[in-house]
Amino acid sequence: MAGFASTNDLAEKQVSFDELGPGLYAYTAEGDPNSGVIVGPDGVVVVDAQATPAMAQEVQARIATVTDRKVRQVVLSHYHAVRVLGASGYPAHSIICSDVTRDLIVERGQQDMDSEIGRFPRLFRGRDGIPGLTWPTQTFHGRMTLWLGEREAQVIHIGRAHTAGDTIVWLPKEKVLFAGDTVEFGATPYCGDAHFTDWPSTIRKLRELGAEKMVPGRGRALMNAKEVAEALDGTEAFTSRLFAIVKAGVAKGGSLNAIYAEAMEKMRPAFGHWVIFDHCMPFNVSRAYDEAAGHDRPRIWTAERDVEMWKALENKAAKSGEIGG
Repeated sequence: MAGFASTNDLAEKQVSFDELGPGLYAYTAEGDPNSGVIVGPDGVVVVDAQATPAMAQEVQARIATVTDRKVRQVVLSHYHAVRVLGASGYPAHSIICSDVTRDLIVERGQQDMDSEIGRFPRLFRGRDGIPGLTWPTQTFHGRMTLWLGEREAQVIHIGRAHTAGDTIVWLPKEKVLFAGDTVEFGATPYCGDAHFTDWPSTIRKLRELGAEKMVPGRGRALMNAKEVAEALDGTEAFTSRLFAIVKAGVAKGGSLNAIYAEAMEKMRPAFGHWVIFDHCMPFNVSRAYDEAAGHDRPRIWTAERDVEMWKALENKAAKSGEIGG
């Protein structure tokens, strides 16, 4: 069996550390998972921890160029390993996530950790330093507010989209949004644990905030309202078009393999240049197929299921010349 598309992605990415406003920063790396930084009077808040403690040290090295204050709080936008397993690398007093995200860690955190490390090894540099699953010290239901001096940071469980527990951090005065993977920019949304039916309404809630700057889950920092709108439009277009293709195929009684081939053919012209397109699409179509067939709750991805799915979809399509490398 050919390896996952991501196993061939070995090139180091150029890290950027962009200022969004006084004390507000975006840590981005050419389509790798992003982190957000909020500098408060008594310490720093990091939104999304990165995948390993070693990678968390890289974020803190950038923070040290703008402040000598230490990271005191880490907010997790969702449960995926690539976002959370670096939390132990911060001197944080609290690790915050939605109650739904904690439930997902309980239910499937270990399987997700094993699965993600196997799929995309480059994103887990220094993985031997991961002590285990990341557990929150504080959960919230719906929303909570962090007061950083006079700065208000709203932590909101915005709705189901990328996962059931998706959380954003919104600064209403500054109009800066840390969106997690509810929004991507120039990067393919990963939808293996998604709720396609709910994603458009979640995007609508994000639009209503009126953000003028945004840190998406992947992609560069967005520095004005036009760029924010472009990211929202692109994420909605990708997820809605993909689900429409799969729903139509399921309604006609099509097989998963046939629907996957059709989805790749129809989606590649508009989205094939986006980062991790070939990596994400087999997982995305598999989940869309399940949801279209009436399975509201995403099935748990395990390392074994990953291999089984990739062998069934990617290898077969590659032999027929339908998949790029």
